[in-house]
Amino acid sequence: MLIDLRSDTVTKPSPEMKQAMMNAELGDDVFGEDPTVKHLEEKVAALFGMEAGLFCPSGTMTNQIAIKSHTQPLDEIICDKICHIYNYETGGWAFHSGVSIRLTDGDCGRMTVEQIKELILPDHDWLPNTRMVAIENTVNKGGGSVYSVAEMKALSDFCRRNNLVFHLDGARIFNALAALNEKPETLHGIFDSISVCISKGLGAPVGSVLLGKKDFIKRSRKIRKVMGGGMRQSGILAAACIFALDNNVDRLKDDHKRATELAETLKMLSWVKKVLPVETNIVIFEVSDAAEVTEQFSKENIRIQPFSPTLVRMVTHLDFTDQMLARTKEVLIKMKL
Repeated sequence: MLIDLRSDTVTKPSPEMKQAMMNAELGDDVFGEDPTVKHLEEKVAALFGMEAGLFCPSGTMTNQIAIKSHTQPLDEIICDKICHIYNYETGGWAFHSGVSIRLTDGDCGRMTVEQIKELILPDHDWLPNTRMVAIENTVNKGGGSVYSVAEMKALSDFCRRNNLVFHLDGARIFNALAALNEKPETLHGIFDSISVCISKGLGAPVGSVLLGKKDFIKRSRKIRKVMGGGMRQSGILAAACIFALDNNVDRLKDDHKRATELAETLKMLSWVKKVLPVETNIVIFEVSDAAEVTEQFSKENIRIQPFSPTLVRMVTHLDFTDQMLARTKEVLIKMKL
């Protein structure tokens, strides 16, 4: 039995999801004629109380389109030093948009109003223009840490008072909402744009939806095209996302429960130095040698992800069962390092 805990992106479409994909009504989405894509975009926009949506291949693309659409060269984005946009999108903000980034040092990646306030620059010729604030929820490198609704509203109010665009990288926003016992519509009016990823915790094979006002999405659609993201009969992919939204949201708390059990087991082990707080489906723990730990797990047919020379990540997901949980805990307990 292979157990893959490297990421919640490793899930495979279920037979039911595959059937939904095969039954999808299709058209050419570059011409705006794919009915399944339109349905997905409208569905996600309605869920979050936004005007319109744009289906894209990845969360990286939706984030980078948002940056490009919201900014001009010489602008600057404020985000946290461990956020995905800064660490894992290949410097796309500079490559695509000609903007700079200024970083906070938040609590497990969560920024505060006070931290953002300190980074807003005065209007001088020799400084970039502070234009945009981007947060990630949940924060991947923060161990799946969650911004509360109150925290997001406070950041939003501050951004509006200071004429700053507020963007949400919602890579695992449904995990965050599950942890908060909130619905997507709770975020209505908080953000200028939202990237909603459906290929992580919800298990679709491909796809994120960028949300915003109609004029923003119209502009973003052209940017998607120049980035190579104009897909043709992409309803076959959108159908998987629709299935995921309809069937895989309520079960996210199962992933959170299994992650908590893994964390509790890790805390008992002498070779584990520290376990980050677990709020959702991501478990990050500190060891002496992440590569060695990863190799030992590999010998047990368990895949985990080294996150640094001393940090290791495990991510629970819909293909990680109770049987796999029991096996992983068994390996953890017997492992000698």
